Amino acid sequence: MKILVVGGVAAGAGAATKARRTDENAEIIIFEKGPYVSFANCGLPYYVGGSIPDRDDLLLVSPELFRARFNIDVRINCEVTDVDAKGKTVHVKCQDAEYDESYDKLILAMGGEPIAPKIPGVECDNVMNVFTVPDAERIVAALGGGVKSAVVVGGGFIGVETAEGLAQRGIKTTLVEAQEQILGNVDPEMTQPVEEELKALGVDIFLGASLKEIVPDASGKVCAVKVGRKKLKTDLVILAVGVRPRLELAKKAGVEIGSAGGVVVDTLMRTSVRD
Repeated sequence: MKILVVGGVAAGAGAATKARRTDENAEIIIFEKGPYVSFANCGLPYYVGGSIPDRDDLLLVSPELFRARFNIDVRINCEVTDVDAKGKTVHVKCQDAEYDESYDKLILAMGGEPIAPKIPGVECDNVMNVFTVPDAERIVAALGGGVKSAVVVGGGFIGVETAEGLAQRGIKTTLVEAQEQILGNVDPEMTQPVEEELKALGVDIFLGASLKEIVPDASGKVCAVKVGRKKLKTDLVILAVGVRPRLELAKKAGVEIGSAGGVVVDTLMRTSVRD
């Protein structure tokens, strides 16, 4: 049995190790297009805020550990770009090679990608996400380069945690949320203590307000944002407005996509395409 896993963070690494516990003899390969595997993505806002001071504390395991402990071949900086479901192969592009790899079973675990609002200026320098370790490293580097103020767009868990971390670092921080409350998936009364804590840290909170425009300076870096009718000066914008599933490979494999925009699976997480 040869099992390929596309994506090496939480879902992909978990699926691969579970496969190993199920079958001691299977050949298992993880393809991860980024430079890190199985990193602690929930810790990224705390690395940005300095509560986790060392980036290496985000890196739970290495490809070497996967090989030694689980006999799993992890190939980082290798992106799967195509799937031939009939021929049961995938096409892989690495930094120094490009090739096809066959499989008996294929697990898609690419996760999601950050949503970027369709507004003017979103492509400016110093508009960032908190999604991967390199993303967090970019933000920390910007903070070390003299950033004094930041606007965080999105009041979900990542946005709230990032705003808190920035404020704790002494950055003048504004949190913008389009809904009438932060943490929209919990009851409103439960968000009040969180709001009060953020305000006590000096975070300005705009609720029921959408980001209309990101305004660059002459060099292309962010200098202000327009929130509703207000214009706020800022050195940095961090987008945390949500994610959408990565469906490119699923579509290329011909699997069924549901009306809500996700992959249709059965109770065993099998797609409409065999194996």
